[in-house]
Amino acid sequence: MMVLRPLAGLGLVTALLLGGCGLEPVYSGGTHGIAGTALSSIEIAPIPNRAGYLMSAALHDRFNADGTARYRLEVELDDQILGFGVRGDNSIARERRTLRARYRLVGITSGTVILDATATSDIGIDRVSSDFAVVAAENTALERLTTDLADQITIRIARFAKTGGVGEK
Repeated sequence: MMVLRPLAGLGLVTALLLGGCGLEPVYSGGTHGIAGTALSSIEIAPIPNRAGYLMSAALHDRFNADGTARYRLEVELDDQILGFGVRGDNSIARERRTLRARYRLVGITSGTVILDATATSDIGIDRVSSDFAVVAAENTALERLTTDLADQITIRIARFAKTGGVGEK
């Protein structure tokens, strides 16, 4: 019992110190907060290919667009698969799939680029003797990569909005 008392005191002191430091959650206010409002006012420009379809769907899930778009998100994807690790028979043992997104947030009325950034994610894939298994693994990797990049983009835009970066100029 004696050990718990100092830990409880430490927790109380930590809570009091953090409360006064000015930190505030990015998504405070939920969908009606600064970040939620900014995300819901973004339309996503069409993104070509299968990776683009997956990325667009993942972004739509996160943005909750309400139909009154003030901004347009333009995304360019670069999808690469690089083989490495060679077996004794000179076949590839492992692959790395890298998905890179260059994205721009553009004000619809002004055409001004408000945010221009990149996000990158990669994943390793084992090459096995079954071609079907390799294709399935590559497709699963692409789905995971688009989800990861959609999270990175959403967080970056939400933080940007929270710090006052989003607004027509």
